[in-house]
Amino acid sequence: MGRPLMIQDDDDRRIEDLKQRIGVRTKVDVVRAGLALLERDAERQARVARWRQAARAAAASSREVNAEFRRNTRLRKA
Repeated sequence: MGRPLMIQDDDDRRIEDLKQRIGVRTKVDVVRAGLALLERDAERQARVARWRQAARAAAASSREVNAEFRRNTRLRKA
């Protein structure tokens, strides 16, 4: 069965306002839409953290490779 939530009056007004603005039928749909947005945001934050970790792991070898390419360039500054 359902799980009762104690929603304060201000929050109830906000949910009703959002219900009208986004055009959904029920309050539960508003909550589901909010949860979906929060999940996407959490996934994005986790993805960015993984990218940062991967960039840190590859930084040393990237510096080495870039230095190697710079040694053999024909476009030396005079």
